[in-house]
Order: sequence, then structure tokens, then C-alpha cells
Amino acid sequence: MNQTAEKAIAAYGGKGLWKNAKTIEAEVSVHGWAFTLKGRPFFKHAKIKMEVARPISRLTPIGRNPQISGVLDGHDVHLEDANGRVIEERKNTRSYFPGGRRLFYWDDLDMSYFANYAFWNYFTLPALLMREEINWTEIEPGWLEATFPDSIPTHNKVQRFRFDLETGLLLQHDYTADIISKLATAANVPLEHRQGSGFTYPSRRLVTPRSPSGKPLPAPTLIDITVHDFQIK
Repeated sequence: MNQTAEKAIAAYGGKGLWKNAKTIEAEVSVHGWAFTLKGRPFFKHAKIKMEVARPISRLTPIGRNPQISGVLDGHDVHLEDANGRVIEERKNTRSYFPGGRRLFYWDDLDMSYFANYAFWNYFTLPALLMREEINWTEIEPGWLEATFPDSIPTHNKVQRFRFDLETGLLLQHDYTADIISKLATAANVPLEHRQGSGFTYPSRRLVTPRSPSGKPLPAPTLIDITVHDFQIK
């Protein structure tokens, strides 16, 4: 493991914490142009529960009905009611993007895929740095390039992460949201961090388009994420 990855893992709680972590539970509010573009309601204090070792995540509510959860299981998604009953499902969800009506509108299953895999990637990053199936390369001091396998649902195959050389905290996460468009290049910038019980986590993130030089543009706000609560169990 390279020095940047080692420092980042230490900054976010350490190897011991993330090797033993089973689940993450969080409460989030999210808004931005990406939601409006796809005809989606914003998330207001939505609840997320996910596994750390596998891309399995549940987000409630996923849409306008407060009783409906959107669940990701690898590349498959389904909707559950308040009693845990599956009411709709879609296999191999990624194959439906980005064409057709999805250029203009996402339903609850579409959003279940996008939001859950995105949060799973963001929230489990320290553990992702230790996954052998992801090829991590230090392209320059503080910058890591990740090549993801097809088995992990994520924004796109090759992504870049910039960490503070002193603190190890994440400064910028660069990717292309392929399921929106091959042109949807974005910079995900943590604006704030908070302390949890024995760990640190990004509590506010701003996602904007990325310039050709790699710098985050000031506008438009594609996604604005506030994490109200974050627990590792």
C-alpha cells in the first residue's frame, strides 16, 4: 500500500476500524441540479444503512413516498415497503442507462441504483483503499488513481482522489457519472469534516462540473450533500 493510502486510512479511523467495520448508518440531506434534471425530489434527512464489505445499501425514503426504501444489491435494485416487502425490482440496472427516457427522467429504481452506489463508494472509501480488486496507483504525491473492477458499481472505471499531504484527508474526488452522460465530468469536494466515535468523516460535500484542467468549477451545483449523522458498526 502506498504512503498516501496509508495516511488516508489513518486519517479516517485506521486499518483496524475499517477491517472490522460491518455496517454504516447515516442520515443525509441532498439537493442539486442533478436531481432537478432527472425530475427527482431532494433527500431531506433520508436514512441510509449499508454493508461495508459488499455493495449493499438501503436508502429511505428513495422518493416521494416516505414508506418506500430503495435497495441496492450489487448491480440489482428493488423497492421495499415499510414491512420489508419487495414491491418492484430491476436486475442488471446499469444496462438501462443512460438512454431513452432516462435522459430526462429517473424513476425510483433508477435513483435507487445511482444514490445507493454513490453513497456506498463515498462512505466506504477508507475500506476501498484496502480492497485488492481495485488497482490503486499513486500518480503524484497526494493523488491516487483507482481502476475499479466491473463487479463494483461506481461512477466510472477510472477515478482520481486527491488527499492532503499533511492530514491525509480527502480534498477532491474526480469522476465521470457515466449513467448520466459520458460528458458528466465532476469534482466531488469535501467542504467539512466531523469527528465520530474514533473516526473522522466528510460531513459536507459539493459536487460541481470539472474544468479541462481538473479544477472544480464554482457552478452549477450538481449535488450538495450534508451528512447529519454517521455511525460505523
